[in-house]
Amino acid sequence: MAPHPLVDKGTPSFTLLDANGESFKFPPEEGGKRIEKPIAVFFYPQSGTFGCTREACQFRDALAENEIFKRSDVQVIGISADPVEKQKSFVEKNRLSFPVLSDQDHVAHNAFQVGRGMLGLTDARTTFVIDSGGIIRGVLSATMNYSAHAKFVTKELEKIQESEGKTGAQPGEGAGQEQQARPPTPDNPDSSPEGDEMGRAVSTVCG
Repeated sequence: MAPHPLVDKGTPSFTLLDANGESFKFPPEEGGKRIEKPIAVFFYPQSGTFGCTREACQFRDALAENEIFKRSDVQVIGISADPVEKQKSFVEKNRLSFPVLSDQDHVAHNAFQVGRGMLGLTDARTTFVIDSGGIIRGVLSATMNYSAHAKFVTKELEKIQESEGKTGAQPGEGAGQEQQARPPTPDNPDSSPEGDEMGRAVSTVCG
């Protein structure tokens, strides 16, 4: 499977509304400057469905419990096409500790080149890991496998930390050569023919 076209490229920019109806600029800024820490952006099909709720809660728990999440100070951001009111309810009901953005016009989906999943029935479940220099280091598109995404971010953060530690590279340097050919794995069923067959067998919109 060919790598996502944005791997090793700079992250796109846009502004969306968050769950409180306030403008959220991406990439995030602090004190008028882009934050210099890793970012994990996960696009998911629909707030409130079983798989999407589980995925969001796994990211919430990883931020509180996962050592690499805590050590890297990664900024997690969730995005779906749901309206602000639904995002607010989703965040409050599940006590999510990260921004959840409303992308009803698919501005961010298009900027990140997020396609369709489930035979075109829904937006694809896709996660991007961006290093502290603003370079996209890894992408996982696995609509069926909601539990793979937080694990994927863990692995990518470890790779970033290892590569920067070994080479002394500044953020954004030496990004993601290993990402050019990502073999199919059990955690990434959508990257293989078996994953495609799984997708055909499922009739729900968001697993």
